[in-house]
Amino acid sequence: MGGPPYDCMANPLGAVRLTFEKAIGSGSETQTQTHPSAFDGKDWGALDLFRQFLFQESRLSQVPILNPKTMRWVQPNSLVRYRGMIQDMLGNEFYVGAYKDGNLWRTNKFMDVSQYPMGSSPDMCVWERRLFYCVPVPGQSSWTESSCEMDSNRCMDWSYQNREKRPRMDDEDADPMDLVPDDEIKSSPITKKMREDGFPSPSLPESSDSKTASTSSSMSKFQYVDKDNLPCLVKIYDSPESELKLNDVFEFIGVLTFDSELAVEKDHNDELSNSFYDDALVHLPPSKVPRLHCLIHRKLAVHDFLQGSPTMEPNPHLVKEIREALFRHLTALLGNDGVAAHFMLLHLLSKVHARVDDVAVGKLSLNLTGLSKESVSVFGTRLSQAFKNLLPFTHYIPLTLEYLNTASLAPKKDYQVNRLVPGVLQLPEGSHLMIDETQLESGSLGSIGIENTKLLKNLMEFQKVEYDFQYYKMEMAADVQLLIFSDGKSNIVPADLVVPFQPSSLESSEIPVSEALEAWRWYLATVRSLPHSIGSEMQKVVEDDLVAARQADRSLGSRDFSRWLTMARLVSSSFGETCLSLEHWQMVKELERLRRERLK
Repeated sequence: MGGPPYDCMANPLGAVRLTFEKAIGSGSETQTQTHPSAFDGKDWGALDLFRQFLFQESRLSQVPILNPKTMRWVQPNSLVRYRGMIQDMLGNEFYVGAYKDGNLWRTNKFMDVSQYPMGSSPDMCVWERRLFYCVPVPGQSSWTESSCEMDSNRCMDWSYQNREKRPRMDDEDADPMDLVPDDEIKSSPITKKMREDGFPSPSLPESSDSKTASTSSSMSKFQYVDKDNLPCLVKIYDSPESELKLNDVFEFIGVLTFDSELAVEKDHNDELSNSFYDDALVHLPPSKVPRLHCLIHRKLAVHDFLQGSPTMEPNPHLVKEIREALFRHLTALLGNDGVAAHFMLLHLLSKVHARVDDVAVGKLSLNLTGLSKESVSVFGTRLSQAFKNLLPFTHYIPLTLEYLNTASLAPKKDYQVNRLVPGVLQLPEGSHLMIDETQLESGSLGSIGIENTKLLKNLMEFQKVEYDFQYYKMEMAADVQLLIFSDGKSNIVPADLVVPFQPSSLESSEIPVSEALEAWRWYLATVRSLPHSIGSEMQKVVEDDLVAARQADRSLGSRDFSRWLTMARLVSSSFGETCLSLEHWQMVKELERLRRERLK
């Protein structure tokens, strides 16, 4: 029994064409043909085929993840994955989605097509796709990429094995489109007409022979600038706009394409295409930014970056064991300061759960005070390394006067190249940002410094970043954990919690084993997303305690009480509980009492 007449990995466009021809009834004498316009913005069955291949047949791990290393051997027009953050949205692109070639309808979907004539001929259908400029996730920790390395090695082995088998498979189970000789296609009516009109011919997928021959030359096709940082232009089809947002982290699975004509063909009379190329694509040449025509995309959470961690339910007994071990580790990192370690743990579990007016509910920024340049070089370095081992996305800002006056913190729109120029604070959800204020010395802030100070304060207080579009500014929601080191209470970045740091030891902690790190990563990713509720009895206890606290100290306000409730949720979650207990509420009050004692 022969296999399918296409190879989803090596020749995904063959699968797209075959399902297209089947859907419209092309070549059938008995079946009435469906006009391709019926599939404008719709799938004709190709995506179902790939979902079955990737997920039901569990082939996803065989699909190479596109990065600077895999770019050495992946082939154009093959199936790849790209994991990254949506850094810019480049708008929409019109393309000829289907055209009539003699009596047969062909499709250009999921392909790069070099400026086909954009007329209103009944023999072609103009469709639309969206373009996203994606980059590797800023601050991504190296441990999140280890599985990508393993997957890539598996994929490379599979690729070379498959290349040996393909000549025989292609003879037995060839795609009907691939059986048409190149010269026959080049002499077809639509191709002739396009040449006569001065347009480039359709680019055909490479044959297996030419692909094999091009193995050594694929690197010359993709001569990207930064060997450690590979951006990607992702083309999205048939998806609601609300599904993909700026700064979201996605995995895109689709067809890797290369068409050198895109970079040079600019002198034709196609105003619709040229207006777009002038704006964006000419500044993103294919030789430096690969194109991925997306078949399937999925938003990634922290769990998707975990390696080797067991998939398990966060039952309280298991969570408590992991919590105790992580708490001991944090205590050792912080010089045996148990109070600071408790607050650090809650800080690492915090996230924005909801927004009420301008209030970001769930955030818990932390300011450790009593630190100098010397002590930060010890404890700050330890924490920075620990966070890189525990968290998926981490960042560090040395807050000097020069940095404030020169850094580009906010993203800015450059209308000359029609690109959003990234800023330091363009970060994905779940990022951790450490700010070292001990290096700040007296001096004056310029206009850039004042603007940067305002940006940091807004991020801290409202979890929002103001993007500069020159003619107007737009606030974008963020979800970033902020940790500040300073001598006294920070005035530049006022945090939710100010905790005077009181270490009693300089001894460094033991390096945790990989099993412990994997358990802690799982713990931090899992419990921070647990649901939370307060029962009616506990609600009465909490209300009475808040009233009593207000009567005892008139300086307490709604922000303090909101912070206590956030801490109550985080303490419960840290033990794997979803409902606030009296024991955990008492722990919150005791932690707050110890903190306020240190502030006196």
